[in-house]
Amino acid sequence: MLVILLLLGYKGAQQIYENTQISLSYENNQAQGETSKEGYQTIEITKDQIYQGNLLLVNKEYPIHEEAVMSDVIHLYQNEELIRGYSLLDTSIQISESVAKAFLDMAQDARKDNVSHFMINSGYRGFDEQNQLYEKMGSDYANPAGFSEHNMGLALDIGSTQMKMENAPEGKWLAKNAWKYGFILRYPADKIAITGTAYEPWHYRYIGLPHSAIIQEYHFTLEEYLDYLKEKKHVSVHVDGETYEISYYPVSQDTTINVPVNRHYISGDNMGGIIVTMYPN
Repeated sequence: MLVILLLLGYKGAQQIYENTQISLSYENNQAQGETSKEGYQTIEITKDQIYQGNLLLVNKEYPIHEEAVMSDVIHLYQNEELIRGYSLLDTSIQISESVAKAFLDMAQDARKDNVSHFMINSGYRGFDEQNQLYEKMGSDYANPAGFSEHNMGLALDIGSTQMKMENAPEGKWLAKNAWKYGFILRYPADKIAITGTAYEPWHYRYIGLPHSAIIQEYHFTLEEYLDYLKEKKHVSVHVDGETYEISYYPVSQDTTINVPVNRHYISGDNMGGIIVTMYPN
């Protein structure tokens, strides 16, 4: 079965297979060590980039900054081409357009497995809407404005029109396959002590490949994954024979790094560093 590989919004779709093989290796060389290679460019990294990108950690300890809100947030109901094959809870739901495209690919492939009753219950929320929800639901069921992933446009609450997600075919399919499209189950049942949030089988966060593949393979939370990158500094990820280089850089002041031209994506972690993902040719 062919699935779509979304390279964090920068590169067109490529193909990987269901039985994906993932392996990791660790190297001492950083991206700066590759300046002699043809096709690299030097770019400036500013401190603001710590607070932008698909890999930001947002929780009760690390609130989002204004720069974190996705610039391509749209109303799904007004974009019929993006809501084919699944339902919306209501007409007000918004989400990043790039995330909506990833979800559409995922929902259409799920239909090939006879899983077809997806519903998006919630997406992007503005700060005012988040505060209203927090005041209504309380801290056990909602976070205050600025401390919710929904305030970025990268998170979806996904339901089934048939039954609760923990029992639904849609929930089981996502748990097995969502990573192939760049999504992760953000709050697993066995990681509550790490995430600080109760199990939410409906809450999926877009972070993109190859990061979602690593998280799936090693059963990381986003918190654990970012700590892992910070510790390793540089990881080579092999996914079905393709190699991706991931490097972590602490950023205390404006600095420069070397990256391959048109083959990189930069995201902050919202904690003091950036992650540079370099893609295959």
